[in-house]
Amino acid sequence: MTTNSAFEVHLRSSSRQQPLRGDAHRAIVLAAFVLITALSIAQPAPEPSQAPRPQISLASPSSNSTNYSSPSSGSFNAGVTNGVSAPTGYQLSSNDSIAVEVFGEDDLKTATRLNGEGAVSLPLLGSVRLIGLTLSQATAKITDLYARDYLVNPKVNVTLLGYAKRRFTVLGQVSRPGSYEMPETSPGGIDLLEAIAMAGGYTRIAAPERISVRRRPGENGEKVIRVDAKRLARAGGGTFRVESGDTITVGESIF
Repeated sequence: MTTNSAFEVHLRSSSRQQPLRGDAHRAIVLAAFVLITALSIAQPAPEPSQAPRPQISLASPSSNSTNYSSPSSGSFNAGVTNGVSAPTGYQLSSNDSIAVEVFGEDDLKTATRLNGEGAVSLPLLGSVRLIGLTLSQATAKITDLYARDYLVNPKVNVTLLGYAKRRFTVLGQVSRPGSYEMPETSPGGIDLLEAIAMAGGYTRIAAPERISVRRRPGENGEKVIRVDAKRLARAGGGTFRVESGDTITVGESIF
């Protein structure tokens, strides 16, 4: 075969193979298009009902927001335990319930009741007598006791949880003689006229000017107080207060 003949054979071969390469290219492109279309159909579309999540801004507190001190600041937030609001100068008495907390010392936290002798039992300290002390005085006493032997610069808080049940007795010429419980809203005692009203008021033969109040023993022993309730009523009352444990006796008219 001559050189020209060989060259003509090569050209004829190339002309026959060129269409095959074009068909293969189109087949590859078509297969890729089908694959991309299938993938796009299989991928789930985002739900239109899902709204974008709001971003939370950690902005610094405004000037009118409440500022709470963190424990690391060393400050003590008094009144951690919810209690009752005691009147100014209120003195603890037997059966009052209190909570004692020491900042940073959870194992010393105690909720207790004053016993008949007016004492409480506290961790590490044992029996501590608090009867007759105000809440601030009780706080100072417990702080001193812990600082003396156990803690360095303790921060103590004493909270009144509840008053002891305070009762008084009304006898004599009243409609319903008996023992009555003082309202918790009047821990310092109630007015004598209010106590008489709780007992149903006077009978027909009562002598309001002849009332005696027997007061429980104190440092000077038991005492009896004579009260003219008729004069108190004319004066508008509020001048004699009945205390827990008092026994009121309304006299009988001699006429």
